[in-house]
Amino acid sequence: MFETWRNAFKQPELRKKILYTLLILLIFRIGSYITVPFLDPVALQDLFKTGAGSGDFLSYLNIMTGGALSQATVFAMSITPYINASIIIQLLTVAIPALERLQKEGSEGHKKIQKITRYVTLGLALIQATAFYFLLKNSQGNILKYKSGFSGVFAAIIIIACFTAGTALVVWLGDRISEKGLGNGISIILFAGILSRGPAAFQMLVGWWKMGSSNPAYYFYVPLIVIVFIAMVTFIVWMTNAERRIPVSYAKRVVGRKMYGGQNTHIPIKVNMSGVMPIIFAMSFVSLPNMIATFLGPNVKAGGFWDGFFKAFHSDHWVYGLIYFLLIIAFNYFYVAIQYNPIEIANNLRKNNGAIPGIRPGKPTSDFISRVISKVTLLGALFLGLIAVFPIIFSMITKANVSLGGTSILIVVGVALETMRQLESQMMMRHHKGFLE
Repeated sequence: MFETWRNAFKQPELRKKILYTLLILLIFRIGSYITVPFLDPVALQDLFKTGAGSGDFLSYLNIMTGGALSQATVFAMSITPYINASIIIQLLTVAIPALERLQKEGSEGHKKIQKITRYVTLGLALIQATAFYFLLKNSQGNILKYKSGFSGVFAAIIIIACFTAGTALVVWLGDRISEKGLGNGISIILFAGILSRGPAAFQMLVGWWKMGSSNPAYYFYVPLIVIVFIAMVTFIVWMTNAERRIPVSYAKRVVGRKMYGGQNTHIPIKVNMSGVMPIIFAMSFVSLPNMIATFLGPNVKAGGFWDGFFKAFHSDHWVYGLIYFLLIIAFNYFYVAIQYNPIEIANNLRKNNGAIPGIRPGKPTSDFISRVISKVTLLGALFLGLIAVFPIIFSMITKANVSLGGTSILIVVGVALETMRQLESQMMMRHHKGFLE
């Protein structure tokens, strides 16, 4: 990996792309420290430590934004509205024929879909910023400096506008990376936001190790967490690169004096076909009760039915883990079903005189591909569910209040592998052999 980066810096064009990407990420990190007016960051951090520090949806968003949410900065929402908008448009593409036609129109159609996604992102950012403002207003602690009167209305407009504008700026920075930098801009920014919390996690482990003098159990927890972290990264890399290859043979055909076809290839079906999308879907659904409880606050009667119901959806409860795991499996099947069409794959093979050895063309081929995809999808769903639920199980067994961030590790490893592949492919394009060599 280091050799690849060293060789990339030797190429002037790639060096410019890498430096441009680093410059955009520097701007992103600077914006993550500019606080929004009329907010008290210290009071907001206390809110996250007490009410939102147990791994609920607000903590999940805080991880995705690199801690900007708990610091009340202009990039507090980061690219989460864009991710939600992309998911919504992707699902509507299957349901709305007009969007489906745009998707099949090539690059021009994709540009129009991206434009629609941007508008939806702004709408969702405005809604999310408004909801976040009322959450801060109704929460305990003096987070807002002005809550009533003309000053309160003016402060609300400024806070909501800053959050919305911050999301628009982050999406614009991501587009600049995709256009002039290296890798997918949105993924790179998400990668940088998550990775920025690494030093804080390291300081926490160092603090735990120092506490081992008073509690020897920490001398066991710290090495265990490091070993588990390395094992999770290795497992994620292995499963991300794993794929099921369906062999395909193309028949020979003679056109004039030339013979075409006659080659053997394969259809690669990755085990993790849907990435982290099922986890994001499941997190959004399973965190709804927790969000409602956050809004209700002290109105929930302690010891009552609703109090027990909301406690069951805390991240350290087994009900939360079970529902989370089942939702990931369900959404993984759903996402793969809208992305892969076995009938279309079988028809394309038939049009190109291709066939799977031992399988008749047409419906038998589509049925075979469907069975293979179903088995691979189940394996991928179990993989995602295990990665997402393992931190909860680990915390319940060790009684340690720590989140290994399986989802965060999955995102970081996936973006890193994809960026390295793109960098290597661009280097190969610039080192091809000439005709006379």
